[in-house]
Amino acid sequence: MFNPIHIKSNPKLFLFLIWIFTGIYSRGQNNETLQFSKELQELKNYFHIPGLAVLVEKNGEIQYEDYFGYANIENKVKLDSTTLFPIASLTKMFSGALIFKLVEQGKLSLNDPMNAYLSKKVFNDSIKIKHVLSHTSQGDIGKNFYYSNRFGILTTVIEKASGQALEDVMNDLIFKPLELKNTSLLKDSLQIVQNDLKIASPYIFNGSTQPGYIDFGFSTSAGIISNLQDLLIFSKALGNDLLISEASKKIMFSPPEKDLPYAHGIFSQDFDGRKILWGYGQFDCYSSLFLKIPEENLTLILLANSNLMSNPARLINGDIGTSLFALSFLKNYCYKSMDMPLLEIAKTPTDNDLKDSFFSRKKLLAEALSTSFLSRFDAIYMAKSKELLKLVFKKFPNYLDYGDLNLLHTLILLKDVSSYREIGDFTLFDDNVVAIADKLLKKDKDNPYANMYMGTFYDRKGNISKARYHFKTIIDAKNFSSFWYTEEAKNWLEAHK
Repeated sequence: MFNPIHIKSNPKLFLFLIWIFTGIYSRGQNNETLQFSKELQELKNYFHIPGLAVLVEKNGEIQYEDYFGYANIENKVKLDSTTLFPIASLTKMFSGALIFKLVEQGKLSLNDPMNAYLSKKVFNDSIKIKHVLSHTSQGDIGKNFYYSNRFGILTTVIEKASGQALEDVMNDLIFKPLELKNTSLLKDSLQIVQNDLKIASPYIFNGSTQPGYIDFGFSTSAGIISNLQDLLIFSKALGNDLLISEASKKIMFSPPEKDLPYAHGIFSQDFDGRKILWGYGQFDCYSSLFLKIPEENLTLILLANSNLMSNPARLINGDIGTSLFALSFLKNYCYKSMDMPLLEIAKTPTDNDLKDSFFSRKKLLAEALSTSFLSRFDAIYMAKSKELLKLVFKKFPNYLDYGDLNLLHTLILLKDVSSYREIGDFTLFDDNVVAIADKLLKKDKDNPYANMYMGTFYDRKGNISKARYHFKTIIDAKNFSSFWYTEEAKNWLEAHK
């Protein structure tokens, strides 16, 4: 039962909870749901995902909820509504809401310097809480979005501002008021045993599906475990101003600059005229996706016990349109009249397959990105990615208008983060690569991803001087925390002294 103290102190919450429980078991099996279900099954199989949980909510009622596959393959335990998942970076949405709660309580300000909450000076003095919360603390402060592990340092900010451990303040201000009984911060394996937590078993795919591992420990960046129902309650509470005020929510959901993809703890993106709020999680053996279209009161939540729902899509760069899972949802619930196969893998796509549209371009690019990722397991996908890219450039020749990091990544891609290779013919996409990189580096010459890709590009071509320039740019760039690209650049430079 819900704590009557919480209900009595918040009548709006009481009405909200009645709304939740009168509508939560509603189901719909309309055409879009049937097609979405079919495509999810195809994507689950395509990406070798053992178990996938899905929930679609619209106007306060669940339109679709389903559980595909296994929580544990070895024991043939199927997923169900009681299965819990580590949600990885979806934790950031909870942390964002928590920070705004503390702002409302007068315990901190988004404009406070980060260093004011740290035991020693870690950052440039001009880096404020809002910059770390919006992933704009690196490079030109407040201007450039680079998804950063600095977000985890907000743990210390919250603990100093509140006077409590992160786990306690998260429980007191979010979990307990909403009675999220299936949601907690996961510390260690003992917690699983003591609380009899039914967590989906972790799996990893390296050509075959193998048992994986759970990432223990938590911070403001990651560490929450939850299920579909609790995430829906959190989503509705946040959307209906039950966690933070409307004024706070407006700031939380707004990027610091209009052309940036991240707001404060959550992505905020214009997608073909629709504002989409979204987040994703990616551990080595789990992935999650949250997508909300406020103007249509439409929400999607996906949870999986493999990282292949997130990893192939490079969502770290801030475009929900690279996820085939998200595109299937949008195609079926927003572009309802669209008759478009989501996967072209079974055949070679032709000019007649897709209409010339924003969505069809996104779909082709998303599939090219995913197939290039899968080529690390089977070389047949490399040729498929090449064909998809050739079709993209033929159908949409103005590639500089839409060329971004993800397209550059696909063009140069990809065996693993330390050993890139070009797709197909050695010089097939050279002009495209150079032109897109020039565009990105004119905007920000220190862009670590673009410099890494171009350093690799020139290294593969034997142009050591140009490769050295790009790798050295990564090392010399000011105000960037060490990340995988830093180590790769250091290793290359050391090997080419």
